[in-house]
Amino acid sequence: MKIGMIGLGKINMAERLLRGGHDVVGFDLDAAVIAEAVARGARGATSLEHMVGMLSPPRVVWMMVPHGAPVDHTVAALLPLLEPGDTIVDGGNSYYKDTQRRAAACAAGGHYYIDVGTSGVSGDWQRGIR
Repeated sequence: MKIGMIGLGKINMAERLLRGGHDVVGFDLDAAVIAEAVARGARGATSLEHMVGMLSPPRVVWMMVPHGAPVDHTVAALLPLLEPGDTIVDGGNSYYKDTQRRAAACAAGGHYYIDVGTSGVSGDWQRGIR
């Protein structure tokens, strides 16, 4: 499977996907982290636009960014780049009501939104701090 991965740092899900035989196109705000992912076998993207352009529809884009505003900003930036039938996966331990809101916004444009909170992405959420 070809998958876009946003956020390559704290929990390296991209590396796990690569080990599983997946084709990973990675983007991160830190260029050094992108270079490290490329050295491990991922393909690097310099922007969200670049990453989406490297994927074929129907696209799957997995976000590993902290819950809250970073997820909202990333989803808002992604939606204009995606086509109906594309999927956004949120691995950032989002609050379920935020997930419901984002899923409804994605569905309105024909996109899928899946919340697969991954332990370790945000210690604040695990401590109950909002």
